[in-house]
Amino acid sequence: MEQINNIKVVPCTSSNYLRPFRVHYNQVSRYSLIARYHLVSVLIFNTTSHCFILVKQFRPAVYMSEWERSKPKPLQPAEEESSEAAPAEPKVPEEEKAGETSEETSSHQPPASAGVTYELCAGLVDKPNLSLEEIARQEVLEECGYDVPVAKLRKITSYRSGVGVTGSKQTMFYAEVSEENRVGEGGGKPQEGELIEVVKVPLHEAMTFAFDESIPKTMGVIFSFIWFHSNMSPKYKISTNV
Repeated sequence: MEQINNIKVVPCTSSNYLRPFRVHYNQVSRYSLIARYHLVSVLIFNTTSHCFILVKQFRPAVYMSEWERSKPKPLQPAEEESSEAAPAEPKVPEEEKAGETSEETSSHQPPASAGVTYELCAGLVDKPNLSLEEIARQEVLEECGYDVPVAKLRKITSYRSGVGVTGSKQTMFYAEVSEENRVGEGGGKPQEGELIEVVKVPLHEAMTFAFDESIPKTMGVIFSFIWFHSNMSPKYKISTNV
């Protein structure tokens, strides 16, 4: 997860998960969108160790955002004029220029950790024969290694995510687990490109974790921790360090 190399930006002509398109309507002349499956996510609380179970994984979109931000900025007009006024530099052979460009790109490439985020266990609603609860149960088992009965999944709420691009609907559940429910290591499905690390966040550190901006995380983590603090923490009589 901490290594990344051979970055190449190429057009996406097909995908099992996304379908770019453009829509025309009267309010605005046109808008580019991406069709995507709806999602389920699960806030998992381990009652044995009094900690939340999150997943940590590399997100290419997050990494590319940081990669674009770290690229050298183009010269501004004033800088270009200053550059033009400077004495001409000796001509450099093309092959040497190519080597310099490659080296320069590498030097500005952020580490792989720039694309790693902490998230709730989640997955796509891509199995029409299964209920949302059944899909959520499968994701908890695959990503985190806990076997949770469907009946013990509690719906928190549903909301729209990615409203500027995908408009997909996300349904959030809450599940309590214990070490007795743990039947595997989790980690997702490597054959599907998943590389997931299971992370534990102690209950008493949860709110500090949620609002620490140096820890890259999704809004789902922040919202669900606040929900737990408001609805569940009195049950366990443990401070969530607010």
